[in-house]
Amino acid sequence: MEELNKLKTELERTKIELRILYEISNAMRTTLKLDEILYIILTGVTAHTGLGFNRAMLFLVNEKEKIIEGKMGIGPENGEEANAAWTKIEEEKMDLEDLINAFKNTDYILESGFNRQVRDLKISMLDRDENPLSLAVLEGMPLHLTGSTLHKYRNSPAIQMLESNELVLIPLKAKDKVKGIIVADNFITNDPITKDDIRMLTMLANQAGLAIENSQLFELTVERTHSDYLTNLWNHGYFQYLLHTEIEKAKANKSNLSLIMIDLDDFKIYNDTLGHQAGDKILKDLAILLRNQSRKMDLVCRYGGEEFTIILPHTDKKEALLIAERIRMDIQRYPFLNEDIFPNKMLTVSLGIATFPENGQVPAELITSSDKSLYQAKKKGKNNTCCG
Repeated sequence: MEELNKLKTELERTKIELRILYEISNAMRTTLKLDEILYIILTGVTAHTGLGFNRAMLFLVNEKEKIIEGKMGIGPENGEEANAAWTKIEEEKMDLEDLINAFKNTDYILESGFNRQVRDLKISMLDRDENPLSLAVLEGMPLHLTGSTLHKYRNSPAIQMLESNELVLIPLKAKDKVKGIIVADNFITNDPITKDDIRMLTMLANQAGLAIENSQLFELTVERTHSDYLTNLWNHGYFQYLLHTEIEKAKANKSNLSLIMIDLDDFKIYNDTLGHQAGDKILKDLAILLRNQSRKMDLVCRYGGEEFTIILPHTDKKEALLIAERIRMDIQRYPFLNEDIFPNKMLTVSLGIATFPENGQVPAELITSSDKSLYQAKKKGKNNTCCG
């Protein structure tokens, strides 16, 4: 009888585990967007109807730079925040699907302090003695760290940030290649991490690794299809799509959005004097500068010819003006090749700014408004920024 009861308990647990994995894998199949997939994975790890860890982080391997980059973290920063979140989930009877859908309707997760801390982490892939994440990537095996083992890695930035007494690191694999790492702990409840927890997390990681690889391949295809051949920035057609998408998000979130239109001053003189190949080199260098000087969330595009645009989500006019002026000054200071050919002996740009919702409710209105502001900047003598 005791043996039968044990088998029944085992069967019930297996059914629950299979249901959790089925729900998470189903959710991952609904999107190819990397941020959404990462959120689904971490929600599956932390949800009360999922694996139930207090906190989870996801890191991806950057083979090119040989680093492990923090991409997303879900979890409370303290006990008070944890209790508030858990109470809300219980009161609203939120299941795994509800928690996953919440991502599409709010920026809270992306703006949380914990997520920002995770995203700031960049760890050398080769530093296996100091960093357990590097060891997990290189070995391709789960790591379960407790007191004495954690102390060994006390200098690791990730371990210092987490201040955890116990945690588990699980590699995310696709075709036997490690794509990233899931790190999870129970720093609020201090529930011990069991062998069953690690087994379930490993099973989830096996599916997650493939979903991440598919997403990365999709994003690479999108990037190649919609990139400008010369500058590798988003091209004009994709700019129109991005602007429409970001305006719809701004409407849904009741947030601001700004658009900067940038045009090189007196570029015809440079092209006519040195030829179009020299002009192309200037455009390439400027594209790199614009990308490097923009924030992570900003979208830099080549509008056409010598015109560029930057879409700035969650940015009002005042902040957009500060960003535009910083960019203008950076361009003015940058030592472009043969820039003494320009009238002022340096390459300069004029910039026009328009902001949603006050300057327009649809893409065409914002583009027209930013274009008018750009024209004003040119009339003022060039090397200027004007707002709509």
